[in-house]
Amino acid sequence: MKHVLLNSNARGQFAGHETFPLRLLWLKKAFDAVTGGAPAGTFQEQSAIARFGVGRNMAVSMRFWGLASGMIEEVDRTLQPTALGTAILADHGYDPFIERTGTTWLVHWAIASNPQYTTTTYYAFNHLAAIEFDPNLLAEELLGLVEARGWRATRGTLKRDIEVFLRGYVRRDDAHFGEDAAEPLLAELGLIREARFGGWHEFVRGPKPTLPDGIFAYALADFWSRQGGSSTLTAENVCYAAGSPGRVFKLDEDSVVTRLMGLEALTGGAWIWTDTAGLRQVQRISDVDPMELVALAYHHGPQAAVA
Repeated sequence: MKHVLLNSNARGQFAGHETFPLRLLWLKKAFDAVTGGAPAGTFQEQSAIARFGVGRNMAVSMRFWGLASGMIEEVDRTLQPTALGTAILADHGYDPFIERTGTTWLVHWAIASNPQYTTTTYYAFNHLAAIEFDPNLLAEELLGLVEARGWRATRGTLKRDIEVFLRGYVRRDDAHFGEDAAEPLLAELGLIREARFGGWHEFVRGPKPTLPDGIFAYALADFWSRQGGSSTLTAENVCYAAGSPGRVFKLDEDSVVTRLMGLEALTGGAWIWTDTAGLRQVQRISDVDPMELVALAYHHGPQAAVA
């Protein structure tokens, strides 16, 4: 299957966040603003400054991150909550104020597994071959992709986008970052850290104990649906394919396999792990409702998640 960034319909998106990384309280504010439906320009109107208590650029950024996170969507020029957003961020939802790390993992999955809004983040997590990377070299790789595809993005735009990407994911303890670093939601996951030399950064691979099994399974269901509806997925695909849980969550192979082996119990037998003659794969016996997998992560809903 061709990679999504090489697909003729794919478009690079390297702006829209107004140079602000995603902040902790923005998703709930964006969700509340569009509950019941809201005009597409809600976050761009002058009244947005008073409504959200931030500057206009920040309000526009709030809209961008609401869409990129999969918590809100635009349909026929109307902004509205998604089913996922409602389940989590409604006042009586699973985690309306994003106090649980599982929610942050869900947001990361939406942002890093799909290039529609956040192409730089998608590329970094899914296409950089090495654990360590230089932001300048990342910019060169992205510029090559932009030129090959005929997308419109300057070197300066790409560098700013990379800066936002890193500010969103890398923990900053320095006081001088001040308001600019206020509550970056995704940094709490600890997926990227500064390397010890020369401005380089590195991904942190490992078992990710704060990632709930239900969120891993939800991500697997999402990834599986993009693979063309096959009844099986190999462990290698789940670990290493672009847009896979292994790549996006930076899980090592043993951790992925351990989670795959637990799917039969988690899904009530809907998905099973098989290891025959060296072929390790997950087999779909029956369909699974992805929202039930999310519910399991918050200890809601039945143990079996069969649709």
